[in-house]
Amino acid sequence: MAPGTLSVTTSCPMQLVDITSLVGKVLGSQDVSEGVCYLFNPHTTAGLTINEGADPAVKDDIIAGLVKTVPLHLAYKHLEGNSPAHIMASLMGASLTVFITNKTLMLGTWQKIFFCEFDGPRNRNVHWRIIPAHL
Repeated sequence: MAPGTLSVTTSCPMQLVDITSLVGKVLGSQDVSEGVCYLFNPHTTAGLTINEGADPAVKDDIIAGLVKTVPLHLAYKHLEGNSPAHIMASLMGASLTVFITNKTLMLGTWQKIFFCEFDGPRNRNVHWRIIPAHL
């Protein structure tokens, strides 16, 4: 399958953006009923995660927990001033793998796929590749 890229626009300095429907649209455009969907974020101040998407407060809690874990105002040496964003992105990770079954992403009942912005607002990309299973 040919790979592709999703565009994500963020509007806040720190924000979790639900991209589940964007990934679902990609899957819907492919002729794959069983396989794997790989997602890769090429940005060093943003990440990807799968977490609860039913209660919007969870996104705020994740950001609050990260800010508590990674202080915004330490004597960081990185000259751009966005070291906390780099650290948070490393904690989240740059890639995800989601199984595909019956042409559907195999996510749990409450799970959504989130693009995690830590240095916004920005226009970002997420690269995807869908690999069909050979059953």
